[in-house]
Amino acid sequence: MPRTVLVTGGTSGIGRAVAASFAAEEAEVFITGRHSDTVARTAEELSAHGVVHGVVCDAADPGQAAELAARVGELDVLVNAAGGLPDAGSGEASPLEELRAQWHSSLTQNLLTAVLTTASVRDGLSGDSSVISIGSIGAERKGGSYGAAKAALAAWNASLSAELAPKGVTCNVISAGYIEATNFFRGQMTDDRRRALVEETHNKRPGTVDDIARTVGFLASPGARHITGQTIHVNGGAFTTR
Repeated sequence: MPRTVLVTGGTSGIGRAVAASFAAEEAEVFITGRHSDTVARTAEELSAHGVVHGVVCDAADPGQAAELAARVGELDVLVNAAGGLPDAGSGEASPLEELRAQWHSSLTQNLLTAVLTTASVRDGLSGDSSVISIGSIGAERKGGSYGAAKAALAAWNASLSAELAPKGVTCNVISAGYIEATNFFRGQMTDDRRRALVEETHNKRPGTVDDIARTVGFLASPGARHITGQTIHVNGGAFTTR
């Protein structure tokens, strides 16, 4: 029986690659985004791979998250891929107000979206379901408000696993290193910065969206049913654990 998969932030980058991968496996896939034109276009493009539904949803809005859950129903895999760098300040507020806005943006995009989406679909998760959230290497280094939000995502995941794993639901975070061909850096990536990020890896190459999508696929597979409450680092060795 085909699985039902929900991917937040599924219109570009990692989220899009994850959605395409599940669609190719004949899952019924729901992708979300905040902009109707982008959601519709991406869903139509990905439908060439399988059954993909586009849903306009700001996952930080409780009402929209609840409506999303009602539409999706029972769910086999949830991938919290929505997130990104904080919004740029207007330059018109005081420094402290700008700082507060930056932190609020980071926490909303990278933590609250995952928390509210997961809570909204919780009743639809079964004993074979998986919740996978996309974290970042920025949580381990000078990541500012973005890194702090991703670190909080991993801490929340550990708590979520303790709640849901007794019911058979696995909960994990994939902490991504530098991933090429995404909109993450908003066109600000320089050649020198890219070389530095690649050089710090052990395998001397940038990550790809497919690297993350394949890891998501594994964590949602029968072979990963005893893996839960973990942060899986996918960064080519740029950050190592023991």
